[in-house]
Amino acid sequence: MQTNKYAVPAVDKCLDVLEYLAMQPLPKTQAEIALGLNRSANEIYRVLVGLEMRGYLSREQDSGRYRVSLKLYNLSRSISPIDQMRQSALPHMEDLAVKLGLSCQLFMLYQSQTMVIVQANSPSPVSLHVTEGTLFPTVELSAGRVLLANSNAEVRTMILQRSKTYVSKTALEKKAFNGLLEGIKQQDCYAANSELTPGVFDMSALIGEPEGKVVAALTVSSLNLELNSDVKASIKESLLLCAEKIKRQLGC
Repeated sequence: MQTNKYAVPAVDKCLDVLEYLAMQPLPKTQAEIALGLNRSANEIYRVLVGLEMRGYLSREQDSGRYRVSLKLYNLSRSISPIDQMRQSALPHMEDLAVKLGLSCQLFMLYQSQTMVIVQANSPSPVSLHVTEGTLFPTVELSAGRVLLANSNAEVRTMILQRSKTYVSKTALEKKAFNGLLEGIKQQDCYAANSELTPGVFDMSALIGEPEGKVVAALTVSSLNLELNSDVKASIKESLLLCAEKIKRQLGC
C-alpha cells in the first residue's frame, strides 16, 4: 500500500468527511459517518464541529444529523478558470448549436475523468442533452480521448493507469490505443461513433494548446450515425471555427 509522506491526518479526516457526506442522499449522524468512514465516533467529533463552525456542514437541530452546506458549491462557482471558460464558450456554442441544429458540449479533465463544463442545446425538437457536471470515463469518450491525446506524458500515464478499461486491455490492445492517441494528437478534429451512448456520433476538437495549462474539448453530438461526407465536412468546419473563436477569446 502506497503512503503519502506529506499526508496531514487532520486534513485527510476533513476531506474524508466532506467527500463522504457529499455522496449521501440523506443527512447522517456522527455514528453513521464514523461507520461509513471506518473510524471511531470520537475520532471525527472535532472534525464535524470544526467543519460546522466554518460553515461547510449544517446540522439538523432535532436529529443532530449532518449534511454538506452550500458553501462548497459557492466556492466551486468562484473557480476562475471554469467560469472564464464558461463565459467565453457559451455564446459561441449557442451560435454553433443553432447553426448546425445539433447539441454541443465542452469538456475538461477532472480527477482522471472527463467532465461536461458547458452544454448548448440544439433548437431541434429531438436532440441529445448532457447535464453539466456529468463525469464520463476518459478512455471511452471521444472528447476524453482528445484531452488525453493532448495532455502531457505524466498526466496521460496517470489517467491510463487509473482506467479499468485501459488496464484490462492486452499489451497489443494497449499499443493500438496508444497509437490511436498519437494519431488524434496530429489531427485537428476527432470523429467517432460513441462507445458510451449507442446511436450517437461525436466530433471533437481541442481548445487550447497541446500540453497547455487550459485545455478543453468541444464536441458536437449527432443522433444520426449515417451522415454523408458533405455534412460531416460542414460540421467539422463549423466546429473548428467555433473552437478557434473560444480559444482566441480565452487567449490560449
